[in-house]
Amino acid sequence: MMVEEKKTTERNKPKFLRTDWHKKIRLGKGVKKNQKWRGAKGRQNKFRLGRKGRGQRPKVGWGADVSIKNFVEGVKTVRVENVTELSKVGKEAGIVIGRVGAKKRAEIIAKANEMKLPILNKFKMRVEEKKEAVE
Repeated sequence: MMVEEKKTTERNKPKFLRTDWHKKIRLGKGVKKNQKWRGAKGRQNKFRLGRKGRGQRPKVGWGADVSIKNFVEGVKTVRVENVTELSKVGKEAGIVIGRVGAKKRAEIIAKANEMKLPILNKFKMRVEEKKEAVE
């Protein structure tokens, strides 16, 4: 008898950072959002050549396993942008609300709660809502 395990997205993948990111502030030494991958272009660049001690480069093998792809918190994800798309979602899936306005977002959240579907990005709030929540 096989017990069905919860799907997990944990894997041993390094954070891919560009060459000399730790030397320049604008490359994200202190600001994580500026830590972006850019491929090394130089002719004699040791990072491009894959020399030891220079960190890993993104390659085909680093992708997620097929069995856990498109899973968040062990739940299969479906992107939803309106209420009609929400009605087509199955019971076992969780939803991710796409880029929509506040009014449509509220409608989708109300309908999803009614259908008892997990919303995986429900707590993404606007700046005004954050200020009200703090006060």
